[in-house]
Amino acid sequence: MSDVTATNDSMEEAIVYAKKYLEDMLSFFGVNMDVYATSDDEVIQLSIPSTHLNGFLIGQHGDTMRSLQYLVSTVLKNVGFAHSRVNVDVADYKKQRAERLSHTAEDWVKKVRDSGEPMDLKPMNAADRRIIHQLAAEYGLSSESVGEGRDRHIVLKVTDVPEAGEEPLAPAADEDTTKETTEA
Repeated sequence: MSDVTATNDSMEEAIVYAKKYLEDMLSFFGVNMDVYATSDDEVIQLSIPSTHLNGFLIGQHGDTMRSLQYLVSTVLKNVGFAHSRVNVDVADYKKQRAERLSHTAEDWVKKVRDSGEPMDLKPMNAADRRIIHQLAAEYGLSSESVGEGRDRHIVLKVTDVPEAGEEPLAPAADEDTTKETTEA
């Protein structure tokens, strides 16, 4: 026998396994329900519908939800699935958070474009930084993740000064000159 674990390349089997594993974990908390499972771009999406335990399952700033996500991802790796990237969302918390963050980030973008000065944002997790990087690119700003661990944050900078007559807050049209440093 070989010590090397065989790799299972089936996305469908990985989805079924991840869904079942998360449902089993939830049952330990007294939450017996179906988890909605899909995939996009090599990421398994697991969505837990709204329950009376949303606050418990989400945790402070999404910490419990991220822990569930980490556990499912780790189990998929340990069992030998090639597809182990997982996104767990409870009652659309991540979607709503992304919308709120995008709205706030538009104010930051406007401030940077108006002043021309770089802006250091507060430390944030990788998922939130990814949202900011994408938004910065849409608005023609450059963004860079700096720092380590919990202190990792984004610095927003102006790439090009808008020409006369351009709307300063309008998303940039597909510009080849837009420079973005993504880190996620």
